[in-house]
Amino acid sequence: MRRNIVHPGADELTYAIREIVAQARRLESLGVRITWENIGDPVRKGECVPAWIKAIVADLVHDDDSYAYSSTQGVAETRIFLAEKVNRRGGVRIHPDDILFFNGLGDAISKIYGFLRREARVIGPSPAYSTHSSAEGAHAGDAPITYTLDPDRGWLPDIQELGRKVSYNPSIAGILIINPDNPTGVVYPRGLLEEVVDIARAHDLFLVFDEVYLNLIYNGAPVVPLSDIIGDVCGISLKGISKEIPWPGARCGWAEIYNRQRDPVFARYSKSLVDAKMLEVCSTTLPQRAIPLIMEHPEYAGYLEQRNATYERRAKEACEILDRVDGIRVVCPQGAFYMVVLFDRCVLDLEMTLEITQPDARRVVEELTATTQQPDVRFVYYLMGSTGIVVVPLSSFCCDRMGFRVTLLESDDAKRRWTFETLADSIEGYIASGGSEAADHEPRVEGAPE
Repeated sequence: MRRNIVHPGADELTYAIREIVAQARRLESLGVRITWENIGDPVRKGECVPAWIKAIVADLVHDDDSYAYSSTQGVAETRIFLAEKVNRRGGVRIHPDDILFFNGLGDAISKIYGFLRREARVIGPSPAYSTHSSAEGAHAGDAPITYTLDPDRGWLPDIQELGRKVSYNPSIAGILIINPDNPTGVVYPRGLLEEVVDIARAHDLFLVFDEVYLNLIYNGAPVVPLSDIIGDVCGISLKGISKEIPWPGARCGWAEIYNRQRDPVFARYSKSLVDAKMLEVCSTTLPQRAIPLIMEHPEYAGYLEQRNATYERRAKEACEILDRVDGIRVVCPQGAFYMVVLFDRCVLDLEMTLEITQPDARRVVEELTATTQQPDVRFVYYLMGSTGIVVVPLSSFCCDRMGFRVTLLESDDAKRRWTFETLADSIEGYIASGGSEAADHEPRVEGAPE
């Protein structure tokens, strides 16, 4: 073309969580039975939305107001309700106008990074949730800036490393925390979060806390929202209903903006987010109207407690199965519904394989792995071709460690146990394929439950 129309950050827009679907579909068309463990949709994995939530939504469907535009920032009554929830906790105080609804948190994340000055960077975790790291890198036209989540610390960051990176890089204007974390499932303790706030205060930064899983915490981990500990620091908390209700198809998330008026630059930046929403008129009306009715329902607290107990049981089951495997490490998650299986350093190479009985599927996997230089990507494709299980390589989460993310979402107990036992067998067989025992080990694939 006469002019180059490609944005300088276009190469940073990657999302392996869904990109791998196209290759899985290829294998599925060849007869491989696919088990989807790549994406966090509770409903697709068999979780039933409670009847009382469906009744609330059904009543709203019969109300004509549910089909109308909402206010630009969101339904006023819902923003009042959510602001009161924050204010009742006794930490930072907010006004309903400090809450801004989006068409899902993906929309919010895109705008939060997209309306920063290009030179202003937000340092985020590694492993990183792809939506954050891609959007931040794309806005800057450069690779994301990260701090390390350390498996030796239970996937918590080294706060000294974070402090040093902030001190020595004046382009950093903000810090991202995902709590509970995706992909690792770690939940941050209060003391460490307070140290992050102290770093932001000392260097005059703002904070972005992705708290969409904040009501999905178990294994005795603490629930510490940003609003409790932010004090006088400027920040944004991201929340939504896609996971805890669960209603991912609603595309309904919101940002709570804290201490907007304490800094004129942050106030102007916050106004730019509202101005951007003005161009779109509003976000989804019906799910916004449902939020207060659902969260005030007498069964809501018990429903969350039951779900958390379910994920705690599944996390322990998965760790019990995988802990027997040499060459990997798992840190039992405390929140959300993901876990990372981490390969020990130098365990993987680019020659390892798994047996794939279907010739066409084997050819596809060989084609996909012919040029990759990432050993965990190679493992993921051989796993897919051999067993049909689709997981996401850890290296695709802006991380230099080898491993993969798997979900805890499967509602069928027999199929979930088959999945993790097959993963354990496949890992053992794959690692063994690098040595003399390769021919003796095949993954468990027969009898996978429907």
